[in-house]
Amino acid sequence: MKEITANGQTVNEAVEEALSQLKATRDEVEITILDEGKKGIFGIFGKKPANVRVKLIQDPVKEAHAFLSNVIKKMGIDAEIEIKQSGKVVNFQLTGDKMALLIGKRGQTLNSLQYLTQLVANRYSTYYIQIIIDAENYRERRKETLIQLASRLAQQVIRTSKTVSLEPMPSYERKIIHAALSEFHDIKTYSVGEEPNRHLVISLKAKAGSK
Repeated sequence: MKEITANGQTVNEAVEEALSQLKATRDEVEITILDEGKKGIFGIFGKKPANVRVKLIQDPVKEAHAFLSNVIKKMGIDAEIEIKQSGKVVNFQLTGDKMALLIGKRGQTLNSLQYLTQLVANRYSTYYIQIIIDAENYRERRKETLIQLASRLAQQVIRTSKTVSLEPMPSYERKIIHAALSEFHDIKTYSVGEEPNRHLVISLKAKAGSK
């Protein structure tokens, strides 16, 4: 139950009734007064109850956590989820058995979970939230792999003068490669395509004076 209407002798009573049913506090809801009601003559004749609509404000992080927990459970995996939030970035750290199944080949399952969880979070948020899901410190190990890959491919592009396109990856992984290759002055990197298939391209910079 996310939204209800409630009646009471006063607006305050109607609101309290709604809060009781929603099991929420005033800080967690939006209140719309539909009818302030009437006391009536002598408190009897023409008396009309107050009517309010109370809507639960859904926390994007809680909704994302609930979604992720449900998906993991349906996968038959028992995992603990630790949440750390810093500004607009929310980290979900997963621990437990069968983490390899959650990570998947080259992190594809983990990336898919992350992409879907981020969609859920931003559905309920008034500003953009970045979701990062990690398991068994995979993201740090992946970062090291990406930096090594970036360096190797940059040298390949310089040696062969041929453009290289990488596999689709999340935006923060593309940023890792962008940053790693910023010191290679002869090449440029840019992203192509739409999420979740957006990928990075590495190519030579055009030399000054060349057409």
